Amino acid sequence: MALDRIMDIAGSGLSAQLVRMNTTASNIANSGVVAGSEAEAFRGKRAVFQTILDQTAVRNAMQAAGGVRVDRIEDDARPLQEMYSPGHPQANELGYVWGSNVNEVEEMIEMLDASRGYQNNVEVIKTSKDLMMRTLEIAKA
Repeated sequence: MALDRIMDIAGSGLSAQLVRMNTTASNIANSGVVAGSEAEAFRGKRAVFQTILDQTAVRNAMQAAGGVRVDRIEDDARPLQEMYSPGHPQANELGYVWGSNVNEVEEMIEMLDASRGYQNNVEVIKTSKDLMMRTLEIAKA
């Protein structure tokens, strides 16, 4: 495998992990939001990755055959929190508000995992660059 293809694949991983981190940050930011109805309540989001296996899965022929991309962003299917709070301005006629289905502890773990994945891809790019530089030095001699 050519070193430039390795960088392309690691770059696709960087982009995917960045989307994952942004999605997780949005979940954490909206974890305490309440709404007056179940339909308006914030639902946690998850980035769903897709493997890029060949050129047919890539938008233009210049991209590497291999890597990962974000296929879609899905809503978390877990149930929302229904809370009794009759004094809340958004409470319905029965006194209930709906909170998000985001678990902040799980989101922090998700953020750490995405951060480590991002760091691993950065290390792959650094190592590939070092190998290219060493190859050039050998070629000069």
